[in-house]
Amino acid sequence: MNSPLDVSRHPCFNVKAKGHCARVHLPVAPDCNIRCNYCNRKYDCVNESRPGVTSSVLGPLQAVSYLERVLEQMPNVTVAGIAGPGDAFANPAATLETVSLIRERFPEILICLATNGLNVAPYVKDLARLKVSHVTVTINAVDPEIGAKIYGWVRDGKVIYRGAQAAELLLERQIQAVEAMKEREIVVKVNTIVIPGINDHHVPAVSRLIARLGVDIQNCMTMYPNRGTPLQDIPEPTADRMAAIRSEAEKLVPQMQHCTRCRADAVGLLDNDRSAEFRGCLADCSRAYSVQSDGRPYVAVATMEGILVNQHLGEADRFQIWAKTEDGYEFVEERNAPGRGSGAQRWFALAEILKDCRAVLVSAMGETPRNILMESHILPVEMNGFIRMGLAAIYDDADAERLKGRRAGCAKGSGCAGQGDGCG
Repeated sequence: MNSPLDVSRHPCFNVKAKGHCARVHLPVAPDCNIRCNYCNRKYDCVNESRPGVTSSVLGPLQAVSYLERVLEQMPNVTVAGIAGPGDAFANPAATLETVSLIRERFPEILICLATNGLNVAPYVKDLARLKVSHVTVTINAVDPEIGAKIYGWVRDGKVIYRGAQAAELLLERQIQAVEAMKEREIVVKVNTIVIPGINDHHVPAVSRLIARLGVDIQNCMTMYPNRGTPLQDIPEPTADRMAAIRSEAEKLVPQMQHCTRCRADAVGLLDNDRSAEFRGCLADCSRAYSVQSDGRPYVAVATMEGILVNQHLGEADRFQIWAKTEDGYEFVEERNAPGRGSGAQRWFALAEILKDCRAVLVSAMGETPRNILMESHILPVEMNGFIRMGLAAIYDDADAERLKGRRAGCAKGSGCAGQGDGCG
C-alpha cells in the first residue's frame, strides 16, 4: 500500500465499516470534462440525493475549514472525499491543493477521489505522494459504439470529441489511469452505471476488463433518470435485473452491494446522511470561494440596455465592462463577443477577451462555456436583476451564491444540452 493508513475504515469499500465510519464529501470540483447523457448537475438543488448535486461549492481553504467543523461534531468521520459536483481531475489544481491541505492538517484521515478517469494519469504520482488511498473511476462501457450512446462529448484540453471517437478516447485514458494507480497500490473501485437497453447486457464485458486491470471492487449502480437529459425517458433497471447483473459480475470482480448514490456534499454515515443538517455550515464556508479576483479589476455584463442583466451568454454580441471606484460602480467600455459557430473555440476566445475580468454576469449559459470560463478563473454568475445588484455581490459581499435564487432558465428551455456549440 502507498501509505500505512488503515484502508479498512472506508465505508464504501468495506461494508463492515458502514455502520460506524462516516464520510464527508468536499465539493471543490465544479467543472466536468465529459457530458454523460444521464447527468444533470444541479449545483444548488437541495432536494435531491444523487451524484452531481451540491448546495454549495468550496475552494480548497474553505474545504479544510468545513472539514474541521464537521469533525468537531462527527469525530467518527474517517474519509474525506472529492466527488464533484463535476470531476476531480477536470479541476486538478483545486483537487490537489485540497488533498495537500487535508493531508497536512489531518494525516490520519483517508482521502478518496471520484473521477471519470479522462485526466487522471498525469496526476497519479501526486496521488501516491499525498497518500490518496482510494479512487473511484466510472467505467460504463468497453465498446466505443455503446459508449457513444452514453456520452454526448468528451473534452480533452481544448478539443471536443463526440460519438465513438469520444468513447474510445475516454476508455483508453481510463485504462491508463487504473493501471498507473494499481502500480502504486491505490485501492480502485469502478462504478458502472447500468442503463437499460444501452449497456445492461454489456456489464460482464466491463467486469472482465477491470478484473484484468486488478480493480479491487465494482459498484453496479442503477441509472437515475434525470429530467432534461437525453436519457430521461429510460426507467431505472428493476431490482431483480440489478441482482442478476451483480451476480454475474461477481464471478469476475467483488461487488459493492450497499451504495447510496451519494451527493457531492454528502456527510455522515451511509445509512444516515446529514448533508441537510450541515447545509448552513457548508454555505458559510463557501462564501469566500465565490470570488477569487486574482487582481482582476473588472466584471463583464451581458445586458441589452445597460441596466439589467438580461442576456444569455450565447446571445450576447457584446459585453459591458464595469469596475468599482471610490464613488461606486463605473461603466468602463464595451467589448465585442467572438463570432458564433466555432463551437468550444468561441468560449476560449471569450475567456481571452475577458481575461482581466473576475466575473461575468449573464441571465443563463450552457455547461461548456461555464467550464471553460471557470478554468480561466472567470466566475460565471447566472442571475436576473439590476447590474448594480450583481456588482455589489461580486465586489462587496464576495457572495455570488446569493444570486442563485435569481437565475433564469435557458432561453432554449429543456432542449438546451450545452454541448459546446450554439448558445453553449
